[in-house]
Amino acid sequence: MFGQSTPTSLATAAVPPVAGDGGAPVAAQAPAADATGAWSRRHVLDLDDFGADEIEHVLSTADAMKEVLGRRIKQVPALRGVTVVTLFYEASTRTRVSFELAAKHLAADVVNVAASSSSVTKGESLLDTAHTLRALGADILVMRHGEAGAPYVVARHVPCQVINAGDGWHAHPTQALLDLYTLRERLGTVAGRRVLILGDILHSRVARSAIWGLTRMGAEVTLCGPATLLPTGDLPWPVDVSHDLDRAILGVDAVMVLRLQRERQQAGLLPSLREYIRVYSLTSERLARAKPGALVMHPGPMNEGVEIMPDVAYGAQSVIADQVTNGVAIRMALLYLLGGGAL
Repeated sequence: MFGQSTPTSLATAAVPPVAGDGGAPVAAQAPAADATGAWSRRHVLDLDDFGADEIEHVLSTADAMKEVLGRRIKQVPALRGVTVVTLFYEASTRTRVSFELAAKHLAADVVNVAASSSSVTKGESLLDTAHTLRALGADILVMRHGEAGAPYVVARHVPCQVINAGDGWHAHPTQALLDLYTLRERLGTVAGRRVLILGDILHSRVARSAIWGLTRMGAEVTLCGPATLLPTGDLPWPVDVSHDLDRAILGVDAVMVLRLQRERQQAGLLPSLREYIRVYSLTSERLARAKPGALVMHPGPMNEGVEIMPDVAYGAQSVIADQVTNGVAIRMALLYLLGGGAL
């Protein structure tokens, strides 16, 4: 079932599932805001427990951060004295670098840890690593891990704040927030907009968090792809599911294309890469069936010529570069809110 990644002891041993969400593990969260309206959320693990008002608060805070990024000197002392550690067990360019830049723009102290060059290679466990980083002074831990539920385990057992930068097939909340911000920036509002998510949705942490965010903000969402790459059964969101791209794309305001991982073909989920390109690649001809000026989005990295054609990826309707830029503002906003900063 979609929303439940491959079971692992890491994902399930210490963290109970949330009812109605396919067994996805969720750590206990404080209420999003206290009686005064101040931010009181301790962790950002997914968007499934965010309300529309809270998402809007993050987006509005990102507006202020975008203003900072437009200055000649792109730094404010909002998080001076706060230590942000990025802990990545998977390769990353956009997410890792944007978190590092976001923290530096807020004058935080930043330390980057790659699992491949840490004591993890000597057998150190996830919790041991996290406890060590906390003992060294980490206030906010930004982590990416290949196993679903890993950030939840750390959030439950280690006394620091945790931001999920992607865990297995489960969630990628900061990507969803930057996508929402980009849509709002370009379209004015997300509510009532028709958004098509195209590709390998079943295995996509990006899609899962995006669907939570889009539906909470009032968008009409359609999922499209081959039957083998789409969720089945009772879904926890009000979405439409289609296998016909030419029909699903009619009149949409935005198309969010997902990266196709080549191992899906090797696993027998696709008849051939050529067939996928023929039926599901976003071409200029297909994009013409969407609403005039419809936005083209992609979380990156792209397989140009596979899930999206180069002329579409770099065309006038593409906001892919805007997504990358907006990722810095969104991550600044989250660090600022979690760190209790003041501009």
